[in-house]
Amino acid sequence: MTMEGNTKWMGSTKGVLVLMMLSFVAAVSLTLMIFHVNDQNHDVKYLQHHHHQQLNNRDFGNLKETAELKNEFGDISRAFGWVKNIIFDGFLGINSGQKFHGEFDFDRRVISPNLSSCHDSYAVPGEMMVNCCPPRPESEEHVIDFVLPPPSTLRVRRPAHLVDDEYIAKLKKAVEIMKSLPYTDPRNWMRQANMHCLYCTGSYNQKYSNSIEVDIHKTWYFFPWHRMMIYFHEKIIGSLIGDEDFALPFWQWDAPEGMSMPSMYWEGPLVDTERNPLHLSPDSIGDLNYRMTESKLSSEELISSNLAFMYNQMVSGATTSELFMGCPFKVGEAGECLGRGTIEAAPHNTMHSWVGKHSNRYNENMGVFYSAARDPTFYAHHANIDRLWEVWRKMANYKKDIVDPDWLNAYFYFHNEKSQLVRVSIHQILNITDMGYRYQDVDLPWLNAKPKPSISPKIARNRLKVNTKNYSTRADQKLSNVLQLVTEKSSCFVPTGRTLDTNVRVKVYRPRKSRSKTEVEAEEEVLVVYGIDVKKDMYVKFDVYINVVFSGSERISDINLGPESREFAGTYVSLQHGVQKIINEGDTMIKRKRKINFKLGISELLKDLEADEDDSILVTLVPRNDSGVNTTVDGVRIDYLPRYTQ
Repeated sequence: MTMEGNTKWMGSTKGVLVLMMLSFVAAVSLTLMIFHVNDQNHDVKYLQHHHHQQLNNRDFGNLKETAELKNEFGDISRAFGWVKNIIFDGFLGINSGQKFHGEFDFDRRVISPNLSSCHDSYAVPGEMMVNCCPPRPESEEHVIDFVLPPPSTLRVRRPAHLVDDEYIAKLKKAVEIMKSLPYTDPRNWMRQANMHCLYCTGSYNQKYSNSIEVDIHKTWYFFPWHRMMIYFHEKIIGSLIGDEDFALPFWQWDAPEGMSMPSMYWEGPLVDTERNPLHLSPDSIGDLNYRMTESKLSSEELISSNLAFMYNQMVSGATTSELFMGCPFKVGEAGECLGRGTIEAAPHNTMHSWVGKHSNRYNENMGVFYSAARDPTFYAHHANIDRLWEVWRKMANYKKDIVDPDWLNAYFYFHNEKSQLVRVSIHQILNITDMGYRYQDVDLPWLNAKPKPSISPKIARNRLKVNTKNYSTRADQKLSNVLQLVTEKSSCFVPTGRTLDTNVRVKVYRPRKSRSKTEVEAEEEVLVVYGIDVKKDMYVKFDVYINVVFSGSERISDINLGPESREFAGTYVSLQHGVQKIINEGDTMIKRKRKINFKLGISELLKDLEADEDDSILVTLVPRNDSGVNTTVDGVRIDYLPRYTQ
């Protein structure tokens, strides 16, 4: 407001009254804020990680930072809004929705969807329309804020392979009811499934944007958004069958006894006809590192490989928040990033592919984003992922939890068991005890499944020196169909990138070798495969190896070492979205090259391979199932990430 405008206000009775009322607002809202914080605990909840109350001084420092940031942007409490609305709307007739300087700027800093921007899309352009959008725009619905349930007996989520017939009958009854409800009811089965379609195919724009979409995959929103989704789904089921204690099962594919698809999903309303028929038996072991082809390992070998893979994804490769949770995606074009966490890449993506029907165009249902939640196994699959998030947090003593206010205060919308549209923020759902549920305690066999080098590290080092020398002296290196070796310290393939139509070997120089114990404990050494560009909406998978030695010809086109070998650093897995979005009127879709960075924690791996003192490492990228022909990579480098956030 200009000085001239201020003078005019001060010169009027209404202006004086406004100033008096503003003073009254400041005093009253400050008083109410104290009671409001005690009542709602919006900022405290994200620090109360579990009922053992493992709080420390740093936790309260983070709380203070968040509270101060909220004060700065005028979002202190609902009490302030209540008093403000009474004064401005009731007494003065001024529209309180008009934004005064800085009052609502805080909302612009966090990710949330624009509910009036829903985009329809086509699964096969010009042939089949995918109606993810609700029949009535959610922007027209009354919105309530999420409130944690009152303390009560915790609902217990149990392994799907251990539930009894009575439990299965309840779940079947609930699914039957949901499938019988009209589509206008948000509790309807397809409406529930389409919630995933909405947020996982970019149907909504970001709030305050007509060009940037909300997609909760490949970012740090993956875990919290899916927790919200299955929480409300679980509450709806309990309400429909009249059992408030009902809890979803979890598919425990990270333990030998739970790796097959639970038999409860083979009959009645829990059946989905769009599944891979090869995997519908108790003898079919889920392949956590699935390549879209059937494993040639025996059941015992596949179980061992799965456990070693889980060790890599949960322990050695998940030592930092970003490595496990995904990249820090923020508002606006400048805040965009694409980078999956370890569990999202696999087993999340791989098990989606393992369940989906390969004869379908996009591996529907589970194998593609837009239709995945139509399969009842989706909810048990994601319940296990939610459980693993809690396991990871506890293993780190909650010292790797994200404390960024932009993440904590991001919010999304879901319908509750009363069909009310609810706005829920991430910081409200970080304590599952407060949310009213827990997981049955189960063993974690993968904790003791650390992989071992396929050959002696000393022998491998000697062979690698010989191989590197051979590549350096080969005259026809660029002309022959051999594995490319890049010897420049940049390890960069720009400007055109390197197509993953065959294996790629690259020598990557380490900027900081011989780190002290303190340095290693503070920072994780991270291998970054950057600038990954998938040219088409297609399934892509490639594995990453470090210092792997060929046993035969150097022209070999495949490497069969799996996660049970220490040389295996991780796997990149990308599922299809399966849709083409229809541009709405008023959209200004910016053509941006959205490349992905793939990060792998390698500190423990390098130590196990006795390569932690070396100047460089030899990285091999191995595309699987011919899925790399439409994928390029800009390069490979090493970065460092802090292990702890608090």
